[in-house]
Amino acid sequence: MSGSISYSSVLGIRGSIMVIRTDGKLGYEELVEIELNNGEKRLGRSLQASQDTAVVEVFEGTQGISTNNSKIRFLGRPLELPVSNELLGRIFDGLGRPLDSMPAPVGVEEWDINGMTLNPYKREYPDEFIQTGVSVMDGMLSLIRGQKLPIFSGSGLPHDMLASQIARQSTIATGEEFAVVFGAIGVPADTAMFFRKELEESGALKRSVLFLNLAEDPAIERIVTPRIALTAAEYLAFEQGLHVLTILTDMTNYGEALREISILREEVPSRRGYPGYLYTDLATIFERSGKVTGKNGSLTQLPILSMPGDDITHPIPDLTAYITEGQVVLDKDLYHRGVYPPVNVLMSLSRLMKDGVGEGKTRADHKELSDQLYNSYSKAIEVRSLVEIVGREGIPASSVKYLDFADKFEKKFMNQGHYENRDIETTLNLAWEVIAALPDSELTNISEKSREVHSNVIQKHSV
Repeated sequence: MSGSISYSSVLGIRGSIMVIRTDGKLGYEELVEIELNNGEKRLGRSLQASQDTAVVEVFEGTQGISTNNSKIRFLGRPLELPVSNELLGRIFDGLGRPLDSMPAPVGVEEWDINGMTLNPYKREYPDEFIQTGVSVMDGMLSLIRGQKLPIFSGSGLPHDMLASQIARQSTIATGEEFAVVFGAIGVPADTAMFFRKELEESGALKRSVLFLNLAEDPAIERIVTPRIALTAAEYLAFEQGLHVLTILTDMTNYGEALREISILREEVPSRRGYPGYLYTDLATIFERSGKVTGKNGSLTQLPILSMPGDDITHPIPDLTAYITEGQVVLDKDLYHRGVYPPVNVLMSLSRLMKDGVGEGKTRADHKELSDQLYNSYSKAIEVRSLVEIVGREGIPASSVKYLDFADKFEKKFMNQGHYENRDIETTLNLAWEVIAALPDSELTNISEKSREVHSNVIQKHSV
């Protein structure tokens, strides 16, 4: 990076982008300070630097900036976040400035928001179970410490409720070594207030850090907010030794902001107008998670993205699924039938679950029960489709058992209150009660040993 250099020749302004004449002594991602004629100062960063020009994105927008007499100063360093243990319990805007009427925390050091360099050899494979208190997650889509597991949602679905419940209950279950970093990206003010209230009322706010970029804030800030949130999370995890859960919502707004900048830069568009580097850019965010050899902490990501038009093949969810280790897909049909959380388990998966459950971690029968629930619920959905054609009277008695199982699975196992916190023992015991609705011959994923141990539950709840 260069030292601090000032310029005053603005060649053009387009949206949130400025083109500045320079002498070529600049760096990529360099922090820029723009001083207006009235003395107001705004921050930006360099997106492109050639021999005689630089392209700068202005975080607070370019409205009011004149091409004449504006002073542009390149600070010779990237955008950085002051980090210390004073971050916990604080609320900031999308650029890391305090919103809670308290002074800015005194940083022990300042960290580049683009992330720390991590040797892949130093990464530990995630294999530690996180109890969320949500049965469908703990039982079938287990969240593993250091994992990145996104929630795919649609308009009107309770993804915010589910994320806040996981944040609140995981904090309670894990104890003092746990922290939550929440990054709001272009969300309505009521969504930000909802998360803030949920964390305050549960007492989890003192173990949390909130970064809020609201819908009314400049869209350009949305590019920076997740990176600032993850920088705070990396510091808490890898320097302070905390187990950090990072919630980023809504990553679709991030993708839209990225497309907006790409259009302003007149780049050749790719799928549906998004830039061709969308996959790479998303990876720079999602890959900032995991466990590091020699470090006590971990960084787990739970990003939320709303699927435009409920289309799971849209570029943002499609590319996200390639980068992350599974996905939790919410379903409108279940939601309209009163099931909360309305998780479509047949479209969801946690790729790391197999390594984080079992004897010594959760319970020996955990994976068997999960496989049996998946297998039986899949058959039950097929039977439901058949019933729509031939009616309930037109199917054999063995298939009717699957209909009863599906109803019991959705109403008793999946469905639970927003403030209901179930430990893993309760969840797995509920799973046994649900599969007891099926004949013993249909429990093909359950071992004889597990059947013997839980035979009293099967006999009690069998139909």
